[in-house]
Amino acid sequence: MKKFPTVVASVFLSLLLFAGIASAHVVVYPQQATQGTYEKFTVRVPTEKDIPTVKVEVKIPADVDISRFEPKPGWKYDLTKDASGKITSVVWTATGDGLSSTEFGEFNMQGKIGDKATELSWKAIQTYKDGSTVEWVGAAGSDKPASVTKINAKAPATAAPANDQKTGGAALAPNPTTNTSSTPLYLSIVALILGIISLLVSFIKKNPSK
Repeated sequence: MKKFPTVVASVFLSLLLFAGIASAHVVVYPQQATQGTYEKFTVRVPTEKDIPTVKVEVKIPADVDISRFEPKPGWKYDLTKDASGKITSVVWTATGDGLSSTEFGEFNMQGKIGDKATELSWKAIQTYKDGSTVEWVGAAGSDKPASVTKINAKAPATAAPANDQKTGGAALAPNPTTNTSSTPLYLSIVALILGIISLLVSFIKKNPSK
């Protein structure tokens, strides 16, 4: 029984170590998005070795069109495109020291999610300064899984405005200027009447009755 606390402690430490390894994957955020929307994607890259990460390659899923990349100091990026001009992969390469063992980096890009997409699987290859690589391309639950973004269905389109039966077209909104369009005419009439009264009063004053 004396060994029981030691066994529990060993299991606990092993779980912590496994959780640390599992959380050190290359991950793309957000991990949920919506069909047909424009989204900012962030590739978070940790360094798991005692040597720096100097290159990160990400394969762009077919159901997203990436069009913009945020510049990152100390890094450059190169793009690969298919025959239609669609970006199929991006490689960020360190121009300086890269990411050390105590660092992580975030690389941002922007694009539009396809209208029929259900999930985006981001396959990534991480390269260290000694030339060794880690391929984050496996299925969920594997030791080196590709990051996945779940895609939610887009909201249904709003109903079209009801048609006006008399005109056969869309019902027209009231014209806010209808009630005020004759105002200048009324003002002109009032001004004319006041002018006539003023002339009459002036005429009477100049010609008082005898």
